[in-house]
Amino acid sequence: MNAPTNRKTPPATGTGQSSCHHGEILQGAFLDERGAACRALVTMPLAGPCSSAVFVPDPDTAPESLVISPSGRGKARRAAVLTCELCGSTTARTPCGGQLFLSSEVPDGLGMGSSSADVLATIRAVVDAYATHLPAETVSRIAVSAERASDPLMFDDRALLFAQREGRVLEDLGGRLPPAVVVGCLTEGATGVDTLELGTPHIRERDVRVGERLRALLRRAVARSDVALLGQVSTESARYNQRILDKTQLDSLVEIAERVGAVGLQIAHSGNVAGLLFDPNRPGTGDRIRTCLFELARNDIPSTRVFSTRPRSRNGDGDHGRAHRGRGRTPRSDPPRQGTRMPSI
Repeated sequence: MNAPTNRKTPPATGTGQSSCHHGEILQGAFLDERGAACRALVTMPLAGPCSSAVFVPDPDTAPESLVISPSGRGKARRAAVLTCELCGSTTARTPCGGQLFLSSEVPDGLGMGSSSADVLATIRAVVDAYATHLPAETVSRIAVSAERASDPLMFDDRALLFAQREGRVLEDLGGRLPPAVVVGCLTEGATGVDTLELGTPHIRERDVRVGERLRALLRRAVARSDVALLGQVSTESARYNQRILDKTQLDSLVEIAERVGAVGLQIAHSGNVAGLLFDPNRPGTGDRIRTCLFELARNDIPSTRVFSTRPRSRNGDGDHGRAHRGRGRTPRSDPPRQGTRMPSI
């Protein structure tokens, strides 16, 4: 007599969570391991706002019948269906649908990875329900399949050069970003940006030359924990990105950074969040930050938060797949996102 298989054991309710990010340190065109040019980025980690998901399986339904709440989050729904199918095949349990409840604190359209956070929280909730594990590389492929381009949130806060439309790491830069204090703000009146509507401009030889030079400098900044060099790279990347998404207030931010003694600035290359970077070990940094907040207000640039590049990860339990279990948690969705609003300091 054959032993019963896991297909008779349905998945249980699963939960997942993902942090977001605060735009990019570097974004552009780079060479991969084959010498081919591709677009990639290095994100600025941000602990705080997050997306949470609860997946309630229904063994009597197919993955394609999955219902998501709030409705309209098609990218997260596609990620749930793909993950259900994969987890079902790898655990020998019949893939099933069910209900997915999403709740998010991440504003849309500001370049903070709201869609990626939803997708990653969803994948982790389904993985948790199936009591299995998926490597970060597999998670990134699912995320790209679900939303066409993904941020590298599944790799936690390591400094990675990540090909966002291919879901692969071009280079692990060797650790975490140098410790910096960031004064966050919103540009362009906090209007939202549709990332996918920006398109993919043709990669020129000059783009690759600039990208590879900044990549080498960022690698050195990470290796030496050099905050000043980090600021140099992120500022130059922000300036170079102007041809793709023009920010009318970028010159004002650069001038403010110079006046208040910031080491540089960083932006969301496909959104409106930005940040001025300060060296926390330099005497008088607190006074410079206070002056920075005053200068931002004087230039009608709303400040949002002060944070560090060395946050505590809120991506789950840090193993790139398994999230904490919440079997007793009551599933609950949140209302639709509140546009692009973000609380001020």
